Amino acid sequence: MAPGRTELIPIKVECHSGYKADEYPKCFYWNNVRFKITEIIDRWYQGDRDPELPVSNYFRVTTSCGGSYIIKHDLKNDEWYLRY
Repeated sequence: MAPGRTELIPIKVECHSGYKADEYPKCFYWNNVRFKITEIIDRWYQGDRDPELPVSNYFRVTTSCGGSYIIKHDLKNDEWYLRY
C-alpha cells in the first residue's frame, strides 16, 4: 500500500438504534474477533459533494482492549468498514 493511502476492510457491526436505525456502533467483528466499543471519541459525516465518494458516517472509537479505530458506514449501501 502506498504511503498516505488507507485500506477499507469490510466488517460486521452491531449498532444502537435510537431515533434512527444504525445510530452508532456498539461493537464490531474483525477476523472473527469481537471488539466492544467503550467510547466514541469523534464522529463526522462525508457529504455528497464528490460523486466518487459515497455518503458516509465515520466514527473514531476506542475498544475494551485499548485499541483506537476508525469505522466507516457507507449509508447508500449500508456497509461497514474498518479504516486501516
